[in-house]
Amino acid sequence: MTESVDLTPPVVPPPADFEQATLPWLADVRRYAYRLTGSAPDADDLTQTTFLNAFRGWHTFRPGSDVRRWLFAIARNAHFRGRPRRERLVATEDAELESLAAATDSGRASAALEALERVDLAAGIDAEIARLPDAYREVVLMVDVEGLSYEEAAAQAGVPVGTIRSRLYRARRQLQQALIVRAEDVGLTGGLG
Repeated sequence: MTESVDLTPPVVPPPADFEQATLPWLADVRRYAYRLTGSAPDADDLTQTTFLNAFRGWHTFRPGSDVRRWLFAIARNAHFRGRPRRERLVATEDAELESLAAATDSGRASAALEALERVDLAAGIDAEIARLPDAYREVVLMVDVEGLSYEEAAAQAGVPVGTIRSRLYRARRQLQQALIVRAEDVGLTGGLG
């Protein structure tokens, strides 16, 4: 039995479509870049690099695919390729201890979240996401911002799904604690501690 080989060339989007397809996502990519870098100048550089890489790789884009998601993946890859490996490593923590700590803080968290519902949180959340360690920030951006599934995020990050779940749990926990502190600092919680 002989295998048939498909010799049909892949469909390549015309270069003229690049601007029309990508430029509507410029502001989204810039916000995403800011969340990755935590700095406006670095976000501008990353946005520029993203669009340059996207233009160079436009021939690899599959028509019908999600352009925004494609651009986010390019930005994410450019950001993490530009960082030394040692900066991307995150110390492993004990999951049992984290679960225990989460259980003791659940009442505090509920009250803080109720108070925070009365305030515009976008700036505070962006600031706290920027403070997360790289691996945690990466997974929050992929799952909570980009809307990737755990499986898609694992494939993009090159790690097992369990690692994505673990990092997301820890990242959300850190964000929760940071937002509680912010709420207490501005007097919204009435001293939940």
